Amino acid sequence: MTTIALFGAGGKMGYRLSTNFRGSPYTIRHVEVSEAGRERLKTGLGFDTVSADEALEGADVVILAVPDTHIGKVATSIESKLAPGTMVIVLDAAAPFAGHLPDRPDLTYFVTHPCHPPIFNDETDMAAKKDYFGGVKAKQHMVSALMQGPEADYAKGEAIAKIIWAPVMRSHRVSVKQMALLEPGLSETVCASLLVVMKEAVDEVVARGVDRQAALDFLLGHMNVLGAVIFGETKGVFSDACNKAIEFGKPVLMRDDWKRVFEPEEIAASIQRIT
Repeated sequence: MTTIALFGAGGKMGYRLSTNFRGSPYTIRHVEVSEAGRERLKTGLGFDTVSADEALEGADVVILAVPDTHIGKVATSIESKLAPGTMVIVLDAAAPFAGHLPDRPDLTYFVTHPCHPPIFNDETDMAAKKDYFGGVKAKQHMVSALMQGPEADYAKGEAIAKIIWAPVMRSHRVSVKQMALLEPGLSETVCASLLVVMKEAVDEVVARGVDRQAALDFLLGHMNVLGAVIFGETKGVFSDACNKAIEFGKPVLMRDDWKRVFEPEEIAASIQRIT
């Protein structure tokens, strides 16, 4: 049976993983430095924690469910205790992309991240519809990368990732560089920024006299239908008026060179700021 040392087991992300690993075919050793996290594991899931040394003794896999800013520090602190062939799983591409993992060619580095439940879905259960993050009730897709290690280890890491992010629909294989394009590039720099702008636009029309609930209902409904057409979820075309609004609106809202956020140096700078 594969033994997994789960670091940060009682934290925000680690607790999700600890929950999903219940009943899995893996032996999980929970490591948590905070008293609050240890108490959360004990009272919420009935799990006791062990020291880092105990967790790493004979472990096949180490999962670092800790913040991006701590990945390098934690990985360096345990490097000497990792046997050759050990798989280290990181849940975000930022730290690996920035070079914060130890230079150990004899280790396997596997990176995985959820896509989160899609806006266009077939969920009918209310608990699943309200599971916006995923990994609880709602189905989601995921991306994974084998940063280094034997090719056979990809399947091993993917099997673990499917439990971490369960229930999983599509599993996409990408490179670490491609994952960095997806996040922070696509999901945060572009998508999150534009969503913040839309929220500010709601605030602006409210300030100009529109009822806030009316503005929210109008925007979120239009996001649904416009998004379905733009991303091909349904057949349809926009009215001439809408196309004209896009033609004149996009240059006002977006710089001509906005796609530079995907240039390697911009991605690297963005990751440097968060790690």
